[in-house]
Amino acid sequence: MSETTINLKDFQLHEKDTGSADYQVALLTQSIVHLTDHLNIHKKDFASRRGLLKQVARRRKLLDFLKRDSEERYQKTIKALGLRR
Repeated sequence: MSETTINLKDFQLHEKDTGSADYQVALLTQSIVHLTDHLNIHKKDFASRRGLLKQVARRRKLLDFLKRDSEERYQKTIKALGLRR
């Protein structure tokens, strides 16, 4: 599918970190890229499209939180993931 892979280890704050906003945004981005590729092939899969929109909204909320909490981590995250903002 997509050639871009996201190394989730880069977004962990410590070894067993799976709950930080940085990590969650990276995980959601990986899923969003996969679903976008899927929807390019299966154009009438509206159930997956709805799930994609929910994930995009969830990522947006996490990025807003991250921006409020730590501007430096926010900038680092969007730059590493290549997100527009």
